[in-house]
Amino acid sequence: MPTTVTEAEFRPLTIPAAVDADDAADFIAMVRARNEIYREIAGHGDESISPAELLPHYQADPDEDRFVWIVVADQEVVGRIGVDIPRHPGSRSAYWIVELLRRVQGRGIGARAYELVEKVAREHGRTVLQSWAQHPAAAGRQLSPPTGFGAIPEDRAARFYLRNGYALEQVERNSAFDLTGSFDTVRRLLAEAEHAAGGYRIVQWSPPTPPELAEGYAWMKSRMNTDAPAAGMEFDEEVWDAERVARHDARYTDPGRLLLVTAAQHVATGELCAFNELVVGVDRTEASHQEDTLVLREHRGHKLGTLVKCAGLLSWRELVPDSPRVLTYNAEENRPMLDINEAIGFVPIAYEGAWKKVLT
Repeated sequence: MPTTVTEAEFRPLTIPAAVDADDAADFIAMVRARNEIYREIAGHGDESISPAELLPHYQADPDEDRFVWIVVADQEVVGRIGVDIPRHPGSRSAYWIVELLRRVQGRGIGARAYELVEKVAREHGRTVLQSWAQHPAAAGRQLSPPTGFGAIPEDRAARFYLRNGYALEQVERNSAFDLTGSFDTVRRLLAEAEHAAGGYRIVQWSPPTPPELAEGYAWMKSRMNTDAPAAGMEFDEEVWDAERVARHDARYTDPGRLLLVTAAQHVATGELCAFNELVVGVDRTEASHQEDTLVLREHRGHKLGTLVKCAGLLSWRELVPDSPRVLTYNAEENRPMLDINEAIGFVPIAYEGAWKKVLT
């Protein structure tokens, strides 16, 4: 049954088999609202995505249960509510979003939506609730996480989290690299990294992942939650295998998106030990996104982060010559990775807060 609250209806989202299916209207409207919300927050459309490209991320997933509602007010879809429940044994976490268009904020809809979030989390035995929100740079009172790295303004979103008992645990920096400018610095840094990483070589691929690399790629993906700086946020150790890699790949290949993986391989053992991912949508003139980047802890100190990032960017310029920039996110306390980004030419454009609450 839909829940009607404060002149708004929370309607469970139907996930269609395809965007041209008879029951796809609500999903398409949700994506339209999502894109408008992100434009309102960021002031640009670089975070937009088409319904066909987002749909694979909403199909049934053996690794988590995803609950989604659209928010309907004034006879239109004006937002969405989402709760993700990981299926990993022993997990106590839930991840959530409440996103509303500006024109319906301040009507109590967000408060009632959050009640639904906590209800679902408790029903599934989850006690650690975590969420992320972009906070545009602004003057005035600032909030800093316990790490001491980074700050965000105490804006409407921050006050919403604080009212509901959340603590700011981490600040992430959103940075952009201009793909239309000179690559002289990228080439110089790549040459320096190749000299420092004498026992390693670059391997690159676009999905599907070659069978001989799937196990190594899966192992690196599983280490994202354990080797990347997490501050006070809690992440389950994930299990990745070749089957999960294939599902991951299909989310990009099925709708026609392009993913390039650039990895460093230890020559002596054949082990994959660092990687970087670059993604662009079906429209190759859109902004690109740098997704996961990681150097396994035991292989750090050989400039492998610089190696995979620079090699990836140089290949990306050839593959996607019309994409204007690359966007990426990094924890403010992840100084080694930020040093690499800054040296390459990434510049900060926004900040994101990571928020956490432990239920009693």
